Amino acid sequence: MLDTPETMLGKLVAIASPSSADPRFDRSNRAVVECIAGWAESLGGKVEVRPVLEASGKWNVVATFGSGGSGDGGLILAGHSDTVPWDDSGWKSDPFELTERDGRLVGLGATDMKGFFPSALHAIARIDPHSLRHPIVLIATADEESGMAGARSLVAEGGFQGAQVVIGEPTGLVPVSMHKGVSQDRIVLEGLAGHASDPSLGVNALDAMVDVLEALVRHRARLASVHRDARFPVPEATLNLGHIHGGDNANRICGRCELHIDSRLLPGMTLASARAEVARVVREAVRDPRIKVLVEPLFIGIEPFATTPDATIVRLAEAITGARSMAVPFGTEAPLFQSLGKPSIVLGPGDIALAHQPNESISRSDLHRAIDVYESLIAKTCLAESI
Repeated sequence: MLDTPETMLGKLVAIASPSSADPRFDRSNRAVVECIAGWAESLGGKVEVRPVLEASGKWNVVATFGSGGSGDGGLILAGHSDTVPWDDSGWKSDPFELTERDGRLVGLGATDMKGFFPSALHAIARIDPHSLRHPIVLIATADEESGMAGARSLVAEGGFQGAQVVIGEPTGLVPVSMHKGVSQDRIVLEGLAGHASDPSLGVNALDAMVDVLEALVRHRARLASVHRDARFPVPEATLNLGHIHGGDNANRICGRCELHIDSRLLPGMTLASARAEVARVVREAVRDPRIKVLVEPLFIGIEPFATTPDATIVRLAEAITGARSMAVPFGTEAPLFQSLGKPSIVLGPGDIALAHQPNESISRSDLHRAIDVYESLIAKTCLAESI
């Protein structure tokens, strides 16, 4: 017997599970996945807790309900168990104590995306396991917020059933069939430091970065004119100049300058081609052969994602929610699951606009409405002879 969705969410929020590329803020998610695994076992699921080999102390959970033999049917309900790091100064209450305020449940990860798991588990609990003709698979991954190591590991290992995928990221329970890809890259220019009184004593990396910045701004304009899709709220591919640092003192020639950029790619674009084009633009902009140029990814990146509008999972989700599928600018684990040939959508409780900030919250109504939505999807994909 499961606790109420609110009580379950409170237990998950109470466990700190931030992931970060900075080891000062990164923690294991083991306690969260053990909690989810315990609930799944109580419902009769066959549960595997798998280590993420490329991320020490991180774990994935795969819980299977029913069986499907060849794997030609069934539904995967997937979400990530980690949160972003937190800053206590912006919170009006303890981020690890689920607090009700103005009819909303407030706590770190409440909407992104610990609220998904109580809803998914309660939907599974409503299903008679003896009536399953195709499996239900509940997946909890690690490290989505810092590189998606958990999902990458899971996809590389395989060995789980389910023909179609629902990623429970917060979408206000409107199905998402497309999202942009994400490429984040660092550009480093190495010159030669020297006394500022005589420019000939060094090679100024900051001067060279001015040319790179101008070239990237022109490249951004080309991207926006060539790559557009009106289905997205931000219809063009984007490139953001997000971070720059160069030099150490006004009276020294800048010997090193580093720039970080973020690119959001539309379906039809690829990480490899986008990064190759950025590298070309940067190298052509650096005219002084004495400047050393490095262009490399800040993290592995997320490919653009799209599921065709006539895919069964899209049509079912639209019929059940009464909402047409939409496109969003943020990235998810969906393209990784789809790379296995499993049509995928993003559909979950909560509002993405409230994620990654203090006083993150989710409404009770969203938690309970999600149970109904997931139960209906399970009924359509796992209880029928065919879909």
